[in-house]
Amino acid sequence: MNIGQIDQLIDQYSDELFQKVIPFWMKYSKDKEFGGYFTCLSRNGQVYDTDKFIWLQAREVWQFAKLYNTVEPKQEWLDMALHGAKFLHKHGMDDDGNWYFSLNQKGQPLVQPYNIFSDCFATMAFGQLYKATGLESYAILAKDTFYSIIDRQNNPKGSYNKIVPGTRELKNFALPMILSNLALEIESLLPEMFIKETLDKVIHEVMHVFYFEDQGLILENVGPEGQFVDCFEGRLLNPGHAIESMWFMMDLGEKLKRPDLIDKAVKITLDTLDIGWDKKFGGIFYFMDLKGHPVQQLEWDQKLWWVHLETLVALLKGYYHTGDTACWEWFEKVHDYAFKHFSDPEHGEWFGYLNREGNVLLPLKGGKWKGCFHVPRGLMIALETLQKIKNKA
Repeated sequence: MNIGQIDQLIDQYSDELFQKVIPFWMKYSKDKEFGGYFTCLSRNGQVYDTDKFIWLQAREVWQFAKLYNTVEPKQEWLDMALHGAKFLHKHGMDDDGNWYFSLNQKGQPLVQPYNIFSDCFATMAFGQLYKATGLESYAILAKDTFYSIIDRQNNPKGSYNKIVPGTRELKNFALPMILSNLALEIESLLPEMFIKETLDKVIHEVMHVFYFEDQGLILENVGPEGQFVDCFEGRLLNPGHAIESMWFMMDLGEKLKRPDLIDKAVKITLDTLDIGWDKKFGGIFYFMDLKGHPVQQLEWDQKLWWVHLETLVALLKGYYHTGDTACWEWFEKVHDYAFKHFSDPEHGEWFGYLNREGNVLLPLKGGKWKGCFHVPRGLMIALETLQKIKNKA
């Protein structure tokens, strides 16, 4: 690695983000008639479904507010964020303040608020928008939603939980993982002691409860006391989740001045890649089984956009903090794979779903699960970290 190579990467990531990805969403996703955003977009930006999924609406609000706050205060970015926020504020919640999962184009609710991640991303969106505008109503909404998440964290689905209690109780990794990032997002809005207690808890959950040191891996589900449960769910590995959570841990390690936390996060990232990388075709597997058994998910061997973007971020942060050459070597490998297979130079944005061999499986640019988030966020943070690496060199 040299300064010339870093400069070339900075140019590449900047061009990808500001010339190919952000313009795609600016041009195609705004619903000018009813408000909010279209996320079900074909390869060339055509809307193929008008349903609106709360977590994707909120993610797009966050993304444009974040660009405004941290990259450049462009009015068009703030206007784009406010456009989605107005729709969310008007239609997104039930009478108890819980965020629905999905709405139709006009904003009428379709799916009940069973998924707490709608609330998580609404918190991120309005917290970031408060930073951009200073409007107290946004701060209140972010805080109220965050406190609701904390109250629900032991039973996130509430009455919508379909599991029979008492037979096989499991805890899922996704919520403590996202809380470790969410708490940092809105820490300025919450009492310092509350944030400290929250961060202490989620760091313990991520790095001790779900992390199994003998294997060097993070499990997606564990028993109530953090024990291994030998079943489909208990053996499940999601390399993308594990690696994404590690750059959250690196950020916390930097904030808390804990190099030990950063070092451990780097180790887990590299250990996860060692097992999660497809040695035959390249790319990172979506799901795996701890013991090598068949998994339930038929899409287990697909290569997904978000997994590779989060990995690029984790590896760059790992290299920036530690200088570990293994991080840089893996970054180059994942970078080459991602830009070769996911990036679409013809129409902009990235493909989301590849088959195991690396061929495009679905040509969509957005849908029920893919919106304006992982690609622009990943490129934005990678660009920022590359600049830090250059400045440090």
